[in-house]
Amino acid sequence: MKFLLEVDLDSTDWDEGTTVQELERILRYWGGNLRHCEIEPGDGQPLYDSGHQEVGRWTVTPE
Repeated sequence: MKFLLEVDLDSTDWDEGTTVQELERILRYWGGNLRHCEIEPGDGQPLYDSGHQEVGRWTVTPE
């Protein structure tokens, strides 16, 4: 089983500094929120930046 967290950096207009800040924010939020989620194949949720734009998703895959 794999846990995948993907952010499509090409779909954002972030500069280098903003990219680091947004990725830190996403990792902090989901690091703390995962205890409330099922972690089984097929599970996943979209990821949003601080402007509430969808920028990726986390998923659990069987392999």
